[in-house]
Amino acid sequence: MGAGTSMLIVAENPLSFDLWTGLFGSWWQFGVALDIMLRVAGVCLVILRKGSRPQVAGSWVAVIAVLPFVGIFAYLLIGESRLGSRHRRVHKEVLARFERPEFHLHDDPATRAISMDPSDTQVARIAVSAAGSPPLAGNTADLFGDSAEAIAKLLEDIATARETVHLMTYIWLDDRVGEAVGDALVAATRRGVVCRVLVDSQGSRSFLGGRAVRTLRAHGVHIVGALPVHPLRMLFSRIDIRNHRKLAVIDGCTGWIGSMNIAAPEFAIQKRFAPWVDCMMRLEGPAVREIQLIFAEDWYLDTNESIEELLRICPPVHAGGLTAHIVASGPNYFNEAIRSLLVGSIQVADNEIVLTTPYFVPDQSISSALCVAAQRGVIVRLVVPRRNNSWLVALASRAGYSELLRSGVHIHEFKLGLLHAKTVTVDGKFGIVTSSNLDRRSFDLNFEATGLVYDDRFTRELRQIQQAYIDGSDEVSAVAWAKRPLRRRLAQNAAALISPLL
Repeated sequence: MGAGTSMLIVAENPLSFDLWTGLFGSWWQFGVALDIMLRVAGVCLVILRKGSRPQVAGSWVAVIAVLPFVGIFAYLLIGESRLGSRHRRVHKEVLARFERPEFHLHDDPATRAISMDPSDTQVARIAVSAAGSPPLAGNTADLFGDSAEAIAKLLEDIATARETVHLMTYIWLDDRVGEAVGDALVAATRRGVVCRVLVDSQGSRSFLGGRAVRTLRAHGVHIVGALPVHPLRMLFSRIDIRNHRKLAVIDGCTGWIGSMNIAAPEFAIQKRFAPWVDCMMRLEGPAVREIQLIFAEDWYLDTNESIEELLRICPPVHAGGLTAHIVASGPNYFNEAIRSLLVGSIQVADNEIVLTTPYFVPDQSISSALCVAAQRGVIVRLVVPRRNNSWLVALASRAGYSELLRSGVHIHEFKLGLLHAKTVTVDGKFGIVTSSNLDRRSFDLNFEATGLVYDDRFTRELRQIQQAYIDGSDEVSAVAWAKRPLRRRLAQNAAALISPLL
């Protein structure tokens, strides 16, 4: 009786229970209400934050509508281009400290004696507007379409260094190339050369946690992991924003920029896609200081150590040298430099534009520009790898083939390895060598570095390298592509739905 009375009191009298049932009726009704509220809140958040980019907003809305709990968590984790309050604060310091006119302008007025083709001038203006760096005359530029030759020359540069060696890379593997570069750095430190290495903390995590890095540090090589990841960081910033730049500066006078990591072409961590085929550019002249400036800014961002005194070094001007332009981009600039630069390059093309990239997941602005260029009679060639180390990217990439092929774009799938070179040539007039892929991740999230050269001879040489890629490819037939199996179309179009999130 006592127990029954107690149960009766609990069942009939608790105010909290009456309030609960009055509001929601039952647990399942509460769950439905919470589900609806989450979907509405998530969709409103996306529209407010991403409304100016309908493709991205639409994909996030679809994910949240189908999987509200997972979708909202994923959006909060990777939906915003957030660097975190510390990095934003430090970047303001970086801009105040380094982005000064004296670091962009050379003492020699010959560097500003630039004569350009009108189309080159248009592209240069876009780059200046987006990134703030000027084109500079008086440079020499050498191309390396063979990784073995590039590594051999880089090792030679390190071996002759007298003051400083600065390296920045996304991936450093402890393989034969990583070991050779490490040995060269140790030898340089023994000669009194200051060696600084900045590697991405995720792309090079096995290197940073291995024995090789401890050995290098023990010999005086300064090695830092860029944008470190830890559990608390994901609460305040995106953990997948990466430093994807690949560059080097020796003694402030010789610079490297391009797509090659410090890794052998066999790429031990993904052997089945090997060899990785890269393209690097080696510069001497005033433009090298722009590469040094990128390194100095990134080094300060992750170490709080200023090396601005090195920016006062003015590399020698080469009489009759070519005009080069170095462009930095990343989520802290909010300048969409790479996207603007590529769209502008496509739009000024009159005869031919050739683009090579390992990852092709463009936004509508790039796709439309390529299609319109082909429709107005420009020969547009896109060279991508047949086998990609990201199956999802490969599916999303091929989803866009139909529209490109219908417009007359020539698509070539490279079959001799993983084509990792990121290059552009336009009308034989100017060429681009970059670390940036043709995807939204490179456009909006990654820190990238790009080199432009406004010179016919240089562009012809780069076009020859691109032709070797084309010769090692099979061209995609529009007729055959239209007949591909239904299951492939479904998989590719499904991947395309989430491509704005890749």
